[in-house]
Amino acid sequence: MTMGTHAWTRTDLPARPARTATLRAEWVKFWTVRSTPWSFAAVFVLGAGLTTLICALVAEDLARGEVGEPAGAFLTWGLLLAQVAAVVLGALTVTSEYGTGMIRATLTATPRRGAVLVAKAVVLASTLFVAGTLTAVAGYLGGNWFLEREGVGMALTDDGVLRALVGSGLYLAGLGLFAAGVGLLVRHTAAVVSIVLGLVFVVGTMVGLLPGAWGEWAAKLMPGNAGSGIAAVESFNPLLLDPWTGFAVFLAEVAVVLALGAVAFTRRDA
Repeated sequence: MTMGTHAWTRTDLPARPARTATLRAEWVKFWTVRSTPWSFAAVFVLGAGLTTLICALVAEDLARGEVGEPAGAFLTWGLLLAQVAAVVLGALTVTSEYGTGMIRATLTATPRRGAVLVAKAVVLASTLFVAGTLTAVAGYLGGNWFLEREGVGMALTDDGVLRALVGSGLYLAGLGLFAAGVGLLVRHTAAVVSIVLGLVFVVGTMVGLLPGAWGEWAAKLMPGNAGSGIAAVESFNPLLLDPWTGFAVFLAEVAVVLALGAVAFTRRDA
């Protein structure tokens, strides 16, 4: 009795193992670069540490009513600087391979560039989401301890608290993807960081100086202003979009930048 060769061929197996291998490869590359653990350490220290510190400093003044902002505005305050580390990490996820020339080896191993981009996006977004959420929770626990001692603390069940903690992870994940999309277009780490941080911190503030409704709406729609509202229990700027509305606008902006980056990635030489 003879056995046909078809049972032994592997050419007709589904492509899922290849996709899994691509995801695993991107995961390994992501975590074997020294900048990754340092960036996450910076996210945690800046996010949780500064939130705890600022709450400790303002707790007494909040209790006496000497601060013009509500207590909830300070419970994720450290995210203001933690997003810098998220931008750097998002940029390095793409630009580091161009700087070392490793992108050519990556595309030789995985010629399907779309699969490479999806794997990078999944690894980057998932890890930033987890790190951002855990950082926000740690900052809340540390900062709220000082607020509760003065009778101005907030419970997890209070309006906006859980949304802000999870939203911190969502916002950092989106910001990292935004930086990665710019990285696909620019391919230079310093340029990407300068562009994204300039949009978030500088342009996002300056456009509010434009006269009339133009300035007001331009400020609302800037990526940092639109997206960061979801990560704040109560915003320092009441003129911004509602948290979920702003985050939807932010996701649309991230999608556009990633789409443009994907087109550039597939059409340009490595």
